[in-house]
Amino acid sequence: MAILLRTKRFQYLAIPGSVRALYKDYRTMAPQNFSDYESMKQDFKLEIPEYFNFAKDVLDQWTKIEKAGKKPSNPAFWWVHQNGEELKWSFEELGSLSKKFANILTEACALQRGDRVIVILPSIPEWWLANVACLRTAPLGTVLITGTTQLTQKDILYRLQSSKAKCIITNDALAPAVDAIAPKCENLRSKLIVSQNPREGWGNLKEMMKHTSDNHTCVKTKHNETMAIYFTSGTSGSPKMTEHTHSSFGIGLSVNGRFWLDLTPSDVMWNTSDTGWAKSAWSSVFSPWIQGACVFACYFPRFEPTSILQTLSKFPITVFCSAPTAYRMLIQNDMTSYKFKSLKHCVSAGEPINPEVTELWRNRTGLDIYEGYGQTETVLICGNFKGMKIKPGSMGKPSPAFDVKILDANGNVLPPGQEGDIGIQVLPNRPVGLFTQYVDNPARTASTLRGNFYITGDRGYMDEDGYFWFIARSDDIILSSGYRIGPFEVESALIEHPVVAESAVVSSPDPIRGEVVKAFIVLKPDYKSCDQEQLKKEIQEHVKKVTAPYKYPRKVEFIQELPKTVSGKIKRNELRKKEWEKI
Repeated sequence: MAILLRTKRFQYLAIPGSVRALYKDYRTMAPQNFSDYESMKQDFKLEIPEYFNFAKDVLDQWTKIEKAGKKPSNPAFWWVHQNGEELKWSFEELGSLSKKFANILTEACALQRGDRVIVILPSIPEWWLANVACLRTAPLGTVLITGTTQLTQKDILYRLQSSKAKCIITNDALAPAVDAIAPKCENLRSKLIVSQNPREGWGNLKEMMKHTSDNHTCVKTKHNETMAIYFTSGTSGSPKMTEHTHSSFGIGLSVNGRFWLDLTPSDVMWNTSDTGWAKSAWSSVFSPWIQGACVFACYFPRFEPTSILQTLSKFPITVFCSAPTAYRMLIQNDMTSYKFKSLKHCVSAGEPINPEVTELWRNRTGLDIYEGYGQTETVLICGNFKGMKIKPGSMGKPSPAFDVKILDANGNVLPPGQEGDIGIQVLPNRPVGLFTQYVDNPARTASTLRGNFYITGDRGYMDEDGYFWFIARSDDIILSSGYRIGPFEVESALIEHPVVAESAVVSSPDPIRGEVVKAFIVLKPDYKSCDQEQLKKEIQEHVKKVTAPYKYPRKVEFIQELPKTVSGKIKRNELRKKEWEKI
């Protein structure tokens, strides 16, 4: 970080002198780290050193700043268990513990160069230690691969075999599944468990940490060495292994931390994303710690709106990030008894957020939701930033990291208003913040390029003011009787109906039209006993009136709840797969 501190974009890290004073009305705060969007975009420049390691050049530098008394008193990490247990670490404590963990990986597990480590843990402190420990030992081979705790035995087997991982770190809940498939994983050599109890064939991480030294020298890594691999799933085929380097996330995510999240060392950042997704790397590791902010985390076995609201009200969380589905669930609750005295900035990513949801959230909290758009393969692509006009339903404008365009099938840039593929310019200069490859899949990697652009796989358009609008994943587009229908616009129409709590729209096979729009709908509690056939007709007529009639859902299914990840994101792939399996 010594290098980063010398560059213009990190000047504000000289804490606390240059941090702007907070307005008395924190809900109308101006940006803390930039003046306006245009100057942010124009002045932005990333200087990439030959050698860079996030643990050494960022986290350890914050330890020095902290020890010198030049940082606010916020902890680096603040964790809360559902049962009320709390834990706080300073940057110095985070450093010491992660060094112990790193020594376990290199000594007890005897990892060699080229080895990979899979971490499948819920939102517990050891997940963060594993992330930092792998950074400290990366050239020795400990490339981090995270996985969600919702993985099945089959999922874990696929990830262990395809990644050729030498070590796995998990907990009591998943250890039996790992033991069952371990004989089929010829590369697996070490198993570490986070548990209060011993398990045969496993190293007990808690016990090992008690007896391991924190005397560790962080390895010297080139900025373009592999740092982590994230599995990402499409609508078809096996999950891809998306490779990131020390700079693509370790430096590239400064865009998220400084501009979109607008973090300073005085902030407490809570991101509810599942630990298995790259979004946790975005907003639970790199972005906040680049800025010296506190990472706040909670352990909830499942997404419970009441627990989320209570936590936001009880703790001094200043920046909150959650999936659109989570916000939709939160506003279904009575929020009048909650006071969010510290909260000043709310963001969302993962899927488009309905304008109706942002309006209700604003009415109940006084805060806008700043939507962002990105992928496992990238840092922030587009976003709504403080100080700029928010157009409800829009992804905002391109982040400083990328030159974003709408393209036709031949790679030509399309004018405003025309639908096309969302692309990022990668030639002649490949931007920082973009993945390097899909591991062991050169054909898939090559397929993402079209001329001078990386193709995101998403469809959208840009309006006359330079705002980008998401239509759908290319694979999510519903083609019915020659019409192209994006699920988000149908879902936005559905949520306007007073009986609809939430919905998910997917394609469903049809013998005449090829496919049609199907809506899975969760009704609000007061309407669950109503005549469902009548409700179905009312909802269909409603959609015909508020959007083009050909978009209305010809099939409607009322369900008790939508399938979701731990972080509240709808699993549309699961719904779509079930529909097409009926053929």
